[in-house]
Amino acid sequence: MARIFLLGATGTIGRATLQALVEQGHDVICFVRRRQVPSNQMTLAATLDPFAGAEIRYGDVSCAQSLAEEGFRGEPFDALISCMASRTGAPKDAWAIDHDAHQLVLGAAKLAGVSHFILLSAICVQKPLLAFQHAKLAFEKALIESGIPYSIVRPTAFFKSLSGQVERVRKGKSFLLFGDGSLAACKPISDDDLGHYLAECLSHQDRRDKILQIGGPGDAITPMQQGERLFALLGREPKFKHVPVRFLDAIIAALDTAGWLVPAAKQKAELARIGRYYATESMLVWDAEAGRYDAGATPSTGTETLFDYYADLISGEVVVERGEHTVF
Repeated sequence: MARIFLLGATGTIGRATLQALVEQGHDVICFVRRRQVPSNQMTLAATLDPFAGAEIRYGDVSCAQSLAEEGFRGEPFDALISCMASRTGAPKDAWAIDHDAHQLVLGAAKLAGVSHFILLSAICVQKPLLAFQHAKLAFEKALIESGIPYSIVRPTAFFKSLSGQVERVRKGKSFLLFGDGSLAACKPISDDDLGHYLAECLSHQDRRDKILQIGGPGDAITPMQQGERLFALLGREPKFKHVPVRFLDAIIAALDTAGWLVPAAKQKAELARIGRYYATESMLVWDAEAGRYDAGATPSTGTETLFDYYADLISGEVVVERGEHTVF
C-alpha cells in the first residue's frame, strides 16, 4: 500500500486509474479543480463516488501556493500520478497545463518527498509538430533531469478518440476516411487497461526511469479497418466517403489567414492541425532510423479491444465521453 497524489482524476483515464489504485489498496488523494456543476448536473464528488476510499481535495494546479496548502498540505506521499492534460491542445492551453502546471507540481512533489513520479504522456510526441507535443516533451525532459525516479507512459490512441463516427454510421451515414483510409494506424487502448498499467508502474521496478511506449492488444488497425468492422457489427454494407488531406490543408490555410484579423481563428487553425496530424500519422512506435512507424515494435498491453468497445456502444452498454477534439 502506498500513499498516492493523483492529478486528472475527473477525466476518463484518471477515473480508471483511480479505480485501479483503490482496487489495489492504495491510499489515494485526488487534487481537482474547483469548478461549476458539470453539464450532466452531477456534482464533482458524485463523479468520483464509485471509487469510495479516495480523498478529494480542491484547488488550483496552476498555483504553487494552492498545491502546497490545499493539495500536499505538508504531508508525505510515496508517489504522484498525473493523468492531467490540456483540454484543447491549443498553444496557450498546452504550455499552461502540459508544461507550466506540471513544473509547479514537480516542485511541490519534491518538497513532499515523492519518490516516484508517473506521468501520462502521449506516443505522438515522437514526431513533434504541434504545440502540445512540444510542451509535453519539455516537461518530460524536466522530469527526467529532476532526480526523482519516473515512469513516463506514452500510450497509443484511446477508444473514445476512435468512436466519433459510431453514431454517424448508425444513422445511415457514410464512414469518413482521410485519403485512402490507410494513412494512419494504431493499437488502441482502453481507459481501464491504461489505468491498470499506470497503477502497476508503482510495483514494477522495470518500469522506473523509463519512457514506456505502449499500445493495446492485437494488431495495429487502420481507419478503413475500423469502418469495415463497425459496418459489420451493425449488419450493414460498408459505405465510405473519402476526404482528401488537401481539404484539411485548405481549411488550415484559411484559418491561419483569418487569424490575422480574428484571434479565435488561430486557435481553430491549431485544432485543425491536430486533426490533420491524427489523420495522417500513426500512433505507433516511430523508427527514426528506418523513417517509418513500426507496429511490431509497439508493445501490446491489456485485454480490451476497440471492436469490443464498438459492440458495447452499439448495444448501449457504454456511452462514449468525448473531449475537446471532436471532429465528426
